[in-house]
Amino acid sequence: MARKIFVAATGQNCGKTTTSISLLQLALKKYPRVGFIKPLGPKATVFEGLAVDKDAALMAQVFGLREQLAHMSPVVLQPDTTRRMIDGEIDPRALERKILAAFAQLEEQCDFIIIEGAGHTGVGSVLELSNARIARLLDAPVLMVTGGGVGNVIDAVHLNLALFREQGVRVRGLVANKLVPEKREITLDYLRRAFARQSLQVLGGFNFQPVLANPTLRRIARLLDAPLEGDQSEAGRIIHHVQIGAASTQRVTELLQDSSLLLVTSTRDELLVTLANLYQMEEYRPKLVGLVIPGIIPVSKITQKILDRSHIPYLRTTRHTTSGLHNLITEDVSKITAEDTEKLALLRELAPMRFDFDAVDALCAP
Repeated sequence: MARKIFVAATGQNCGKTTTSISLLQLALKKYPRVGFIKPLGPKATVFEGLAVDKDAALMAQVFGLREQLAHMSPVVLQPDTTRRMIDGEIDPRALERKILAAFAQLEEQCDFIIIEGAGHTGVGSVLELSNARIARLLDAPVLMVTGGGVGNVIDAVHLNLALFREQGVRVRGLVANKLVPEKREITLDYLRRAFARQSLQVLGGFNFQPVLANPTLRRIARLLDAPLEGDQSEAGRIIHHVQIGAASTQRVTELLQDSSLLLVTSTRDELLVTLANLYQMEEYRPKLVGLVIPGIIPVSKITQKILDRSHIPYLRTTRHTTSGLHNLITEDVSKITAEDTEKLALLRELAPMRFDFDAVDALCAP
């Protein structure tokens, strides 16, 4: 029988996928055959001809698990799945059998399996396949990932623990993620004392890392559904600041911060030309990731030529206002992809320092 761990979370955007990536990387140093499964996939994509969850596709690409792909994402949600379930068109027992059959195949092939849940513990309840129910089906110990903080973390963990208890599943460990570096040790100390009565082992995860949290140009292009123009090799650059180019040209250039994406309307010819020229200077290249140019009025012909000759990366949109764009971009949560080489490299570097894999492996003991 393969050792297994169910990676759950108190909610979205806690770092569950980055935790799974880190655990897979560390497991490969200890076990020759490692597998991954996302039993219930809420984010469908097509990868190598198969409809799978995006996280399953990511793991297959990053860790070379393509041979397991057919078993890595047994149930993938479609836009009409909830309606069909409530209408009685979907048999939840049939979905359970698909998950159990896929997992049985992986158990034959693997020594250690990461089982990644979806969202918070209750996600999937409409299909009678909540995280807690799936953990029970697969008889897997649970490692719960949560964010940083103390009070909000304690509240969120207890809320999620209730569903696992209802299914008779024991949560054995808690990973506190996105910790404030200078508060890391004191936060972990408070959490360990808070959960001592629950016999819940509290482990430290990643500190908050802007590189992991912030989007790339490629992500923004997908978010806006707009083609990236200019230097395509810069698509993977990470954006640390989003600035609105509303002030005077001189003031905007004075306020430039490192790795900035600037939102500049299509009528700001002087500012667009200045930024295009600055992009060609070595001292400004680290500050300018690129531009997003909103506005229904076309960019003037001469300005357009200067933009194109500078090769500054830019996105053009006529569907968003500047303030709407700023809200859309800053409120978006960047999910890691196989193309995010800088983020993946950072995970590989930090995982051995941040995660105690032996402690996680010990949680898998029967």
